[in-house]
Amino acid sequence: MHTDTERCVRAVRSNDARFDGWFFTAVLTTGIYCRPSCPAVPPKAENMTFYPSAAACQQAGFRACKRCRPDTSPGSPEWNARADTVARAMRLIQDGVVDREGVPGLAGRLGYSARQIERQLLAELGAGPLALARAQRAQTARLLIETTALPMADIAFAAGFASIRAFNDTVREVFAQAPSELRTRAAARGPRASAADGTRGVISLRLPFRAPLTPDNLFGHLAATAVPGVEEWRDGAYRRTLTLPYGHGIAALTPRPDHIACRLSLTDPRDLTLAISSCRRLLDLDADPVAVDEQLRADPRLAPLVDKAPGRRVPRTVDAAEFAVRAVLGQQVSTAAARTHAARLVTAHGVPVEDPEGGLTHLFPTPAALASLDPEALALPRTRRTTLTTLVAALADGSLRLGPDSDWEQARAQLAELPGFGPWTVEVIAMRALGDPDAFLPTDLGMRRAAQGLGLPSTPAALTARAAGWRPWRAYAVQYLWATDDHAINRLPT
Repeated sequence: MHTDTERCVRAVRSNDARFDGWFFTAVLTTGIYCRPSCPAVPPKAENMTFYPSAAACQQAGFRACKRCRPDTSPGSPEWNARADTVARAMRLIQDGVVDREGVPGLAGRLGYSARQIERQLLAELGAGPLALARAQRAQTARLLIETTALPMADIAFAAGFASIRAFNDTVREVFAQAPSELRTRAAARGPRASAADGTRGVISLRLPFRAPLTPDNLFGHLAATAVPGVEEWRDGAYRRTLTLPYGHGIAALTPRPDHIACRLSLTDPRDLTLAISSCRRLLDLDADPVAVDEQLRADPRLAPLVDKAPGRRVPRTVDAAEFAVRAVLGQQVSTAAARTHAARLVTAHGVPVEDPEGGLTHLFPTPAALASLDPEALALPRTRRTTLTTLVAALADGSLRLGPDSDWEQARAQLAELPGFGPWTVEVIAMRALGDPDAFLPTDLGMRRAAQGLGLPSTPAALTARAAGWRPWRAYAVQYLWATDDHAINRLPT
């Protein structure tokens, strides 16, 4: 979008927050870059230039605006709506893969050479993987500086910097302030949330999103399907344990009118970047609800549903492998039965954790931990035991990889080859674990019942044909249709 100068100028002049994260405005006369919704008086059009990423702005020598804080805007919805190499690379960079594994590790995950990845990212984003990762480190550093009482040296390494000097130089270059000045400025705005609670390793922050957002089905689904010991709804927040590269954590997510309040308890602060991106992915916070709803509203049968509760999101997951296992456990059984089956696996194979603030007890078991389970110990039909053990074996040996770097169609094809994986299971994994916004469940009973009630075709073939006009947002149409049912998954827990 950044190449459409006229459209970008209109967005900046109207302070349109819908375009935050889509592009960034660099002001030639001041040397700063802003989000489109910056409240400052817009500069003259001839003094504006536009970039596709914060990293590209920084690489061109521009500093982040102190007023609109463009580094804290929602992420580009493009990376969640695409499965090409650039989108998959951006999701991995957001997860901190370059900091942990370097550019060769990023390229290896995507099946390309480092040079090919560099070339593709430069062509589309104006910055290579190192510059993009550096911008991500700067954002994480700023978050830790402003919201915690951690010493600066701890922040430097937690944010992924290799040295204190690199940390200081990057912060000064990107924000035109020293780290200590950023902290002083933040203190003037109010107390640091995580410093105030006095709990070591706890970070409180706001997760921004593009309005509107209807939280009912989003949090209702997560709470209604919560696996005991791993997830819970407590004091108005969805809480769950997180398995992370350097340790583990607990996330508490609370819906607010203009943000999601996020409280992270981490055993190692180096996991902060991945924990944040996992929570954003779980709640689908980088979606573009205006584009989604505009497309779906064009269908007169869906329009009333969209107008009633605009901005529905797709409840996703923090761990694609975990969700795939849970999808198999939930085949042809009730929500309560699926939770019971999953809880048994958690108790038998999950790693215990301590939760002083609630009732979380375990991490969900990894595929490696489940690879040794005894099929005869599973209270499941024999065919489903085979489905589960085959899935776990494929995930454990790496022949099946599910995650932000997955090619959606390739993953679908691999899942469909496994015994017991029909279209419903494949598509629900594509929708919630892989994040495909166009995943569709025409054979789902709830979908067909909702379609019939709205006067839409209810047979799978006819419904699929009608849904062609909903593409590429059919996964969101599923949420609107499911929400017509009076079920706990569609209600914000009390």
